[in-house]
Amino acid sequence: MTAPSRTKKNLTGDLKARTVLLTLGSNIDPEEHIFKALKALDRLLVVKAVSSIYEAEPIDAQGTPKFLNAAVRIETTLSPSALKHEVLRPLEIEFGRVRGTNPNSPRTIDIDIAAVENLVLTEDDIGFQLPDPAITKHAHLALPLRDAAPNFWHPVANASLDEIGRRFMKAPGIFKREDLTWQAS
Repeated sequence: MTAPSRTKKNLTGDLKARTVLLTLGSNIDPEEHIFKALKALDRLLVVKAVSSIYEAEPIDAQGTPKFLNAAVRIETTLSPSALKHEVLRPLEIEFGRVRGTNPNSPRTIDIDIAAVENLVLTEDDIGFQLPDPAITKHAHLALPLRDAAPNFWHPVANASLDEIGRRFMKAPGIFKREDLTWQAS
């Protein structure tokens, strides 16, 4: 039996299409890997918006290279688990991502589901939390997500991503890379 090809048309699940927010990060050849990942996501999913690209200091990992971070707003019928395990994790592996015991170790690419429209789920529900609790704690997530979906409502914080992102506008250790822009093909 051969595996189906990964194309936009066969990545459907049993759910109504929903808005999903993804975050991307890379600190191993980040300019190469961020753009390769964005191109792959654009090929595989229905990409509605892409944030600016930000450069950020690593968290709790002194001595490691700076990260490039971005966010993507997509629409998909895939469940969060299917999206994570059938699309995002295989892409990370394709780009050489190795997951170790240190969650802050350098990586070629990290692609995470940050939020799914109207969903609040616990780790017990699906193995990870939605929305990602780090959105309200870290500029490298809040600022790109604000760019990609400013009106998206964070149901736990009871605030829009625009409101959350504004709290990080002057955060140290992060800045927008005006020289790096994504253009869909």
